[in-house]
Amino acid sequence: MAFASRDRMHVDQHFGAAEGFVLYSIDAERTRLSGVLEFAPESMDGNENKLAEKIAALTGCAAVYCLAVGGSAVRQLLAAGIQPMRLADTESIEPILHSLRDSIRNGGVAWIDKIIHRNADESRFDRMAEEGWQE
Repeated sequence: MAFASRDRMHVDQHFGAAEGFVLYSIDAERTRLSGVLEFAPESMDGNENKLAEKIAALTGCAAVYCLAVGGSAVRQLLAAGIQPMRLADTESIEPILHSLRDSIRNGGVAWIDKIIHRNADESRFDRMAEEGWQE
């Protein structure tokens, strides 16, 4: 999961203007800080490729939380397999992490269930390939 954040503790930035993202690995039992991405402010002014650069940097993330995200960015994120999550106000990242962990454990959130199902299918096919499964 990625969180658009200036201070690394709160979701407090618009996706396109985000100077940084905090990345976490999450499963049903724990969360782990897995990295921080930073973008120089001057690299965003007039940079037509800023969305593509950010989306490429978020490859592998299931979702990105931000305060706002434009229509073009939403389309590009979804095409990259990243669920955009818009928050109404600045929020602390920690409670969001707890909620995500609970949703992974208990199910019932459509986009999380879809990702878990997709990852389970990929793991199953990887195991078949390792075993020499043939069609």
